[in-house]
Amino acid sequence: MVNGAAAPTPAETPIMRVFCANPVLCAENLACSRGDRLVFSGVGFDVEPGQALVVTGANGSGKTSLLRIVCGLLEPAAGELRWDGTKTRKLGEEYFARLGYVGHLNGLKDDLTPAENLRTATGMSGAPADEGAARTALQRLGIEGQADLPVRWLSQGQKRRAALARLLVTKRSLWVLDEPFTALDRESTATVEALLQEHLEGGGLALLATHQDLHGVRAPILRLGLGA
Repeated sequence: MVNGAAAPTPAETPIMRVFCANPVLCAENLACSRGDRLVFSGVGFDVEPGQALVVTGANGSGKTSLLRIVCGLLEPAAGELRWDGTKTRKLGEEYFARLGYVGHLNGLKDDLTPAENLRTATGMSGAPADEGAARTALQRLGIEGQADLPVRWLSQGQKRRAALARLLVTKRSLWVLDEPFTALDRESTATVEALLQEHLEGGGLALLATHQDLHGVRAPILRLGLGA
């Protein structure tokens, strides 16, 4: 495993590459532009089952944009993303069915309860809208007491935990998490780290944009710094 960045010259931007031996998710020379500004270029990584890739960098370095590219929500200016050797653009829904995304916004309906939000998410993933699974997921995130309250009544930390509980009911192999620990206290952070460790131990993969040190995650962690 190598994490390196070539020294930039006035005519080029850094090339960032994270390698591993048996990758499932691979990025090659990804670039992102905002208007006329090149945010990053030459970014690549390989992630194996059981590994987490942590993306770091200053505000504006492109962390969220990179995660949105991985999720298919943003088209890269250059480069390719592959899943198990096949371009994700070609796989289409077959790739997206493997992906669970929690972004800056929690993606919850304020008028629904956490339990209703989770049942809706499960149904949209193609699985039965299981009431028991929804309540078990909320219990694991420590908000079973708020399961039947409208989301608009919840604190920011409770909303974040309800959003993260969605990962447990949809059961996707690739978790893409943008600042997942936002608004969480120390106990809730430890809970999410334990769930991430469990996901990786089960052969899942994860991409995270976070400045949080993952003290509770023992699985292999790769690191990719943007704007280095």
